[in-house]
Amino acid sequence: MRDDGGVSAEDLENYETDMELALYREYRDVVGLFSYVVETERRFYLANQVDLQVRSAAGEVYFELSLADAWVWDVYRSARFVKSVRVVTFKDVNVEELAKADLDLSTGAGFAR
Repeated sequence: MRDDGGVSAEDLENYETDMELALYREYRDVVGLFSYVVETERRFYLANQVDLQVRSAAGEVYFELSLADAWVWDVYRSARFVKSVRVVTFKDVNVEELAKADLDLSTGAGFAR
């Protein structure tokens, strides 16, 4: 903290870093509970059920994504576990099924502990 009681840029950066590390640790703890990884332009999800539909309206193509039993990667969200999520996006959506062998994060490669 600064002498005047305000928060410095370094304090904010350290806070954000700590929040991101806590989020990664939560991800590491829950990833084994899910079957799919889903990436959209704005969010990253883990889910057990995924339904991706390609839609068209007025000549525009968009994607409608429905997830059930999901976890949302969002450092600012207090409740990351959600029963269902509906996402509509005009950007690509990446859905990957997790192989159980891919889930061993015990080494923490690339992440500070």
